[in-house]
Amino acid sequence: MPETVPVQLGNRSYAITIGHGILPDLGAAYADLGLGRRALLVTNPTVAEHYLEPVTASLEAAGIQVTVATIPDGEVYKTYETAGGIYGSLITAGLDRSSCIVTLGGGVVGDTAGFVAATYMRGIDFLQVPTTLEAQVDASVGGKTGVDHPLGKNVIGAFHQPKLVYIDTDTLRTLPQREVAAGMAEVIKHGFIRDPELMAALELNIEAYVNLSVSSDDLDALIATNCRIKAAVVEADETERGLHEILNYGHTVGHALEAVTGYETYRHGEAVRLGMLAAAEISRRKGLLSDADAERHNALIARLGIPPGAASLDVDTILERMAGDKKARDGIVRFVLLHGIGDARSHDDVTREEMIAAIRFMQELSPA
Repeated sequence: MPETVPVQLGNRSYAITIGHGILPDLGAAYADLGLGRRALLVTNPTVAEHYLEPVTASLEAAGIQVTVATIPDGEVYKTYETAGGIYGSLITAGLDRSSCIVTLGGGVVGDTAGFVAATYMRGIDFLQVPTTLEAQVDASVGGKTGVDHPLGKNVIGAFHQPKLVYIDTDTLRTLPQREVAAGMAEVIKHGFIRDPELMAALELNIEAYVNLSVSSDDLDALIATNCRIKAAVVEADETERGLHEILNYGHTVGHALEAVTGYETYRHGEAVRLGMLAAAEISRRKGLLSDADAERHNALIARLGIPPGAASLDVDTILERMAGDKKARDGIVRFVLLHGIGDARSHDDVTREEMIAAIRFMQELSPA
């Protein structure tokens, strides 16, 4: 039986449905919500090859009129231009305020189409069907939508909660291993910032999850655990004014790395892995994180694989991009730091010298 994780946000509340082999029931779940009878399904060619036909068939069997918009695959396409194409599809199909967007894909599809849903006719309903690990445990939950700019990641966006997040974990089994490993960065992040027991469990068998050699029930349980962590943080701080910031652990440096490499070198989770190495080093240097916990932290990241090539990037350029991060306030770069495993807090007291030392530490660990 699928598991339901609620996200309690008053009149914006919704459920996260998690199971395996449940895509054929999507149409019934959509219909039960009483959403508009016309929908735009947004996906990319890679996902469409596997799942467009069954998802479309399920929606149409429930009486939903489906129009399909396909966007290119990759973070480099998470742009205003791509969003503009989706707006065009909505307008051409004559979809209105009663219509709904269904996202079928990873974080790029969900973030971009979610941003369109937040802004088309000043906001229409949308439903997330995430098919990557990163999207299932993080990007699809919490209502953060947006597109990238050449000068910064996610600096253009809106908070817009979905009506449902519908997760079929069987979709992970068609992913390349690199994509699974990238998504595991968000899983271990949740352990680092919020759940020492999750971290300890991953230390026992993280390779089994990356290789997807665990049972479907165990995979469902892992996704549900992470969704509960994300939901609890979102419920406490929906619009990222305080506690919600801890979800950005590793992202200050990570987003800068994505930007300086033109969103073409690193998967999001790979850049976050590097960013977490830097953030933990700042935490250790400030005396917030013990040497032993820093070693545990870095060892778990190393088992996923430390992405190569960071040593060739210019430190000053990374710092410049960090200064433009959306979390910066009054020109001050903010970091999420660890005060121990499971205890993350936001800081605005990181010096330039500490940032440089942490970036160089991360670069030393990154293979050539």
